[in-house]
Amino acid sequence: MKFKFTSIASALILSHSALAYDMNDIERVVVEGQFLSVNESNSIKTPTPILDVPQSLSIFTSDQITERGITAIGQLIDYTPGVNTSLGEGHRDSVVFRGVRSTADFFIDGNRDDVQYYRSLYNVEQVEILRGPNALLFGRGGTGGILNRVSKKAVLDKQSTGYKAGINTFGGYNLELDSNFATSKTSAIRINAMVEDLDNHRDFYDGNRYGFNPTARIELGADTLVDLSYEYINHERFIDRGIPTGDDGRPVSALKDIVFGDPDNNYHEVEAHVLRANIQHQFTSNVKGNFNAYYGDFDKVYSNFYASNYDAANDIVELDGYIDTTVRDSFILSGNLISEFSTASIGHTLILGAEFVNTHSDQNRFNPVFDTTADDREFFNVTRPLTFSGLRGVNASGEAFTAGFSDLNDDTRVALEVTSLYVQDEIELSENLDLILGARFDRFDIEVFNADPDVLENRVRTDSEVSPRAGLVYKPQENISLYASYSESFLPRSGEQYANINGSNNQLDPDTFTNQEIGVKWDFAQGLSFTAALFENEQSSPQVADADPSTLDVIDSEISGFELQLVGYLTDAWSMSINYSNLDGEIVNRTGPTGKTPTELPENTFSVWSTYQVNDAFGLGLGVTYQDDSFVNTSNSTQLPSYTRVDASAYYVVSDNLRVQLNIENLTDETYFPNAHSTHQVGVGKPINAMLSLIGTL
Repeated sequence: MKFKFTSIASALILSHSALAYDMNDIERVVVEGQFLSVNESNSIKTPTPILDVPQSLSIFTSDQITERGITAIGQLIDYTPGVNTSLGEGHRDSVVFRGVRSTADFFIDGNRDDVQYYRSLYNVEQVEILRGPNALLFGRGGTGGILNRVSKKAVLDKQSTGYKAGINTFGGYNLELDSNFATSKTSAIRINAMVEDLDNHRDFYDGNRYGFNPTARIELGADTLVDLSYEYINHERFIDRGIPTGDDGRPVSALKDIVFGDPDNNYHEVEAHVLRANIQHQFTSNVKGNFNAYYGDFDKVYSNFYASNYDAANDIVELDGYIDTTVRDSFILSGNLISEFSTASIGHTLILGAEFVNTHSDQNRFNPVFDTTADDREFFNVTRPLTFSGLRGVNASGEAFTAGFSDLNDDTRVALEVTSLYVQDEIELSENLDLILGARFDRFDIEVFNADPDVLENRVRTDSEVSPRAGLVYKPQENISLYASYSESFLPRSGEQYANINGSNNQLDPDTFTNQEIGVKWDFAQGLSFTAALFENEQSSPQVADADPSTLDVIDSEISGFELQLVGYLTDAWSMSINYSNLDGEIVNRTGPTGKTPTELPENTFSVWSTYQVNDAFGLGLGVTYQDDSFVNTSNSTQLPSYTRVDASAYYVVSDNLRVQLNIENLTDETYFPNAHSTHQVGVGKPINAMLSLIGTL
């Protein structure tokens, strides 16, 4: 596939916000845009101006998240170019970065957060979405992009308490608290907490989430800052894996109100304890160190039934299912040194880093056995609800049955160690020209014990990979940059969740991904910027097999495209964020015919969000997001239809300490299907719904 020079865009959503928790200043807040993160715990790990970063990226600040009523990662993705959501089997965040589906390229404060669950946003300062391979700074994975949450941290010399309370038209509600206490001139404590009751338009759906995250900041001296954090996560919800497709290869709209699952055995539970520590130390005026320790303990179980086939002529659905548990603990040590110096007339920003990861992960899966079929699948007449509840019911032939999760599918014990070293130099060749060169070395040691009594086999594998990165940034004038970059990433054959290296998975080298990108960033005026990016990715990635959604095929593909964005203030009262992406891909090597289009790759996506501040107390927002049709499977026999969704918001400042906000999703009540997992698992978009929130300070 030839590189298509069409146009670009990174999506620097350097958020404005008319109002945040502090009601004392109702003037617009403009993020200047010089640095990616307000606290230097950012994705690129060096204090590099956004204009000089040779890569596409997007940023959502906490103010913007609040303003738009965003409570989930998927809502951020809807307004980000070059990425879209996947169904995630109804129990996890799943993002498609430039055609690469990922459930593991999630980070918090730069530390890997790869357990599969839905992440909350109550304790984030901002969310950073980087596109293109990111192995140099993040290691394995990051094949199409990464999503990094920057957490809220205690602030010295500040006393404040903010809150947010919301209720939606489905009956769900959420409460958030954010309190900061200065305990001395050199120390502070901040407590973020949340409780959320979940509900939506689908039968049986319910759930709740709790989060508690105290942090402490200690200034040990003029040159040393310590941040400590503990987070407790508790999350339960119903698992909904969507509806099947029909003979025409499209979701069966007539079935949009039917849940193809068991109300008693479609559930997800996760409990986690996460500890983080960070030390920043200024060794000299031009040498700084950043050192992190992370420990996460996750205990997760999810049980689900789902449509595995559909007979449209007889209106009969086949159900499959399983129950899966994961117990995982991860310990991560990482650190880097950043030095700014000159050799002759050439400036350098040099980063040297290392990371050590030690992970233990035990997981097993049991399939159901129906006594009527002696198998894990059974057929049902399509009714609302299905004649199936509590592992018993009546099948399509009118026979009574019982079922139980008694068939062991797999049981593995994984021990993983990853050792990494990386170096990158941002070389200022002249006032107008920067060269970025770097490489990362990763050693990936994995041991998997297959505890299946019929197997009882231990396998080990070691992979060593070097991931290079090169970039060139030319600035014809201070407010314009032109860039070109090349980068690589890899994924071990054990997969992004490293659960299995049995059979052929132990024979093959890691997948390697490459990315070429050129772009322009242009700051027109104060608060208004245009960005564009043109890219091409070559990838070899595991994807859900058409014949059996519980297995993966390794598919080689090429994807090229471009992204565009205009963001900022058009007037003092009117702000705008406009995003567009165009993606084109082709499967070039697979079992079966080539020349097909990769799954979950909409050719065109478009979004716009506009906010107008009518006066000092009242403001309005309007958003539109469009997604082109895309294929659900690699045989291209089923597809998601295109859709357009309209969202809106309004707020009114009641007093210096209180704002009332209304957010409406799907204003036109569009019936749409935003994502899928496989042929007969297509997500159903929400009908028109609203959330009323009170946001203020105490």
